[in-house]
Amino acid sequence: MKKFVVVLLLIIVSVSAPIFYSYYYLDQKVLINEDIIVEIPKGSSLHSVAKILNKKGVIEQPRVFAKLGQLYGYHQRIKYGEFLISKEDSYLRVYDRIIKGENVKYPITFVEGEHMYHYAKLIEEKRLGKASTFLKLVRDKKIIKKLLKKDLESLEGYLFPDTYHFSKNDTELLIVATMVNKFLEETETLNFNKLGLDRHKAITLASIVEKETGASFERRKISSVFHNRLKKNMRLQTDPTILYGIMDKTGVETNNIRKKDIMDKTRYNTYVIKGLPPGPIASPGLEAIKAALNPEETSYLYFVSKNDGTHVFTNNYKDHQKAVKHFQLNPKMRKGKSWRDLKKK
Repeated sequence: MKKFVVVLLLIIVSVSAPIFYSYYYLDQKVLINEDIIVEIPKGSSLHSVAKILNKKGVIEQPRVFAKLGQLYGYHQRIKYGEFLISKEDSYLRVYDRIIKGENVKYPITFVEGEHMYHYAKLIEEKRLGKASTFLKLVRDKKIIKKLLKKDLESLEGYLFPDTYHFSKNDTELLIVATMVNKFLEETETLNFNKLGLDRHKAITLASIVEKETGASFERRKISSVFHNRLKKNMRLQTDPTILYGIMDKTGVETNNIRKKDIMDKTRYNTYVIKGLPPGPIASPGLEAIKAALNPEETSYLYFVSKNDGTHVFTNNYKDHQKAVKHFQLNPKMRKGKSWRDLKKK
């Protein structure tokens, strides 16, 4: 009987000791004194992960770390990417981060009034993807149809401007889908057909409103001018469409409009074509979209910049010409002025 008890105790000790040790080991705090980012390459084995963590000074005894991870089945659940390891983490919490795929997320802000080419460049600058891949995706007819249920040329205008957080593991397709889904979410309750415009025409108009003013209090008034001109079958004659038309035609972005550009018949140049251009020229924010759908009731047909981010509005060409002469042709009215002055008011 005594022999049986001794054998039983030995068995219990032999079984429980490794379990106790594993709990003790994995409950240890990491060795780092400050939070660090550790990158785990795709296809890494548990042993290579342990070596990386050891080299970064996060853990000691990498073989033990890997063996215990294998004991718990972690070797089948390793994710790759960048992981933020906190100085307060235990070894077990490190495993938890890696097997859950808690990748580091980086903020990226897409500003209202910028076009998809700018967004593509920004994504590449932030090392979150390739500009060429992003642009290919936003022109992919199958992707557009799946996301918007419409046959459109591109997703220009539907990439909702906002601050997002993406990891370097996230694909360009995920970025595109996230931005479009955000657009659908933000505009879900809007009635795009209230003024006789479908959604695409409304977003096209909203993109022009967004580009024409940074003064939020002017958006509905700017919108009214374009609505009034459309009703009278007048050309919209808005400079931002010239610039987008140049880029669409040549692939080169510019901020300068030459006299010949005004008469160049690109498909976006509203000095030449009648009505709205074939699609948006930028990504409008929610307020610009609302302004396009809810213009002020005015008789204005013209506006001209006052060189400080705001405009003077007129309802006939004679008064418009006076405003142009006063604010644009008079050097004194332009000197030292900038649309940035709007921020100071």
